[in-house]
Amino acid sequence: MASLRPYRAALGIESALSEIAAHRGTTFDAQVVDACLRIFHEQGYKIED
Repeated sequence: MASLRPYRAALGIESALSEIAAHRGTTFDAQVVDACLRIFHEQGYKIED
């Protein structure tokens, strides 16, 4: 979601994380979403370009 694709523009990491959080427990496993968000928000993980 955060990366450029031929069929759509990149959303950016914050938009991607918001989308993941919005689908927590439906499309995405709630425990996995919680772990992902903790890694990015609490532990400061960043994806390099």
